[in-house]
Amino acid sequence: MYLDCSVSALVKLRAQATALFREGIAASDPEQAVISTLETKTDEIAAARRVILIAFGKAACPMARAALPFIGDKLVTAVAVTNFENLADIEGVEVISGGHPLPDEGSIRGAEHIERAALSAEPGDLVLVLVSGGGSALTCAPAAGIALADKIALNDTLIRCGADISEINAVRQLFSRLKGGRLAQLASRAKVLSLILSDVPGDDVGTVASGPTARPSATQAEAIAILDRYGLVRTLSPALKAHLDLLVERDEVATSFDHVENIVIGSNGISLQRVMHSAEANYPVVVKADDWLSGDVSDVAKTLHRMAVFAASQRGPVAIVAGGEPTVRVAGNGKGGRNQELALRFALLNEWTSIKRPWVFLSGGTDGRDGPTDAAGAIVDAGSTTWMRKLGCNPVAHLQNNDSYHALASSGDLLMTGATGTNVADLQILLMQ
Repeated sequence: MYLDCSVSALVKLRAQATALFREGIAASDPEQAVISTLETKTDEIAAARRVILIAFGKAACPMARAALPFIGDKLVTAVAVTNFENLADIEGVEVISGGHPLPDEGSIRGAEHIERAALSAEPGDLVLVLVSGGGSALTCAPAAGIALADKIALNDTLIRCGADISEINAVRQLFSRLKGGRLAQLASRAKVLSLILSDVPGDDVGTVASGPTARPSATQAEAIAILDRYGLVRTLSPALKAHLDLLVERDEVATSFDHVENIVIGSNGISLQRVMHSAEANYPVVVKADDWLSGDVSDVAKTLHRMAVFAASQRGPVAIVAGGEPTVRVAGNGKGGRNQELALRFALLNEWTSIKRPWVFLSGGTDGRDGPTDAAGAIVDAGSTTWMRKLGCNPVAHLQNNDSYHALASSGDLLMTGATGTNVADLQILLMQ
């Protein structure tokens, strides 16, 4: 616990931070977002001869469920692909479980069903596509000659090298039959309406789930340059390297997206605004750290801690909020995620330069899962690292092994929410009295 304040004060701060985090999640509720958007698209649905429903991502099930009443008896095919934690039965919809953060056989099967559904679209049809974060791994359609193991190895390498989400998705598009606008091209004879829950900076529709219904976010040459930048070309499997060589030999073909309408219906920015507005009820000063928190998690932790130290010199309660997705370079073999590592780094920085007021810091993924763990992230205070050491845990050693999960578990600081049914990147909330 924080040594200079009462336990009750810390409990209150933790409860407020957690409540604000949940409000941020609720602000991008996928069902309500779909309903609000489709209420403005009833004429387009009515004009369609048939409707084909395709949903994929961590919010696929609630988004599909919300769309069905608008489609009615025009529905001819419906498929939803999501992760196991968010799996739900939906009458009239074939629901498939895929792997995340790494694709699996379910991801392959889900992508094949989506591919068939898109190819079945005819003139006069409407293909309603519901896209949410995580869709890139959950729908895995490797280009010809590439095996699932090749894609898994590529994804794992991209996640570990420190590339940001935009760079990762740009590379993924090179090796897919659906990503980079290819799903929209499969349904080129029909109209495509794509409703997108964004988990990327700037809400770039070409980046969410690797942009299946949008013009590619990066050119082929730019994506190859990303591989070069991180020294990954030499690590590619023979199949991936052969496909890359084939792409280099061919010229990129310009394709039309005139038949596609992409609409962002929820985002990190929307959630962040809700958090800020709600925080104002108890905190006269609410500061937004950045429009999109990115870069190496170590640098992000230092920036947020410096802001906290400065804010502590001001009068009155202060809230600092941020959203985005920092990156982690994985060098160890421990367990954790970017939010857990950010929180642990923040707590360790406070040992060097103390924030001279009672505080808590929360960092969490809005999908309820931080990396390959069952935690959404973590919530720490000034006593967190002290408790770790008292319980025989060396937080510095755990951090060096990328094992933030077990360090935070020892002090009771993991943030556990379960699957939330949405995914609009991460939220960071710092509260001080």
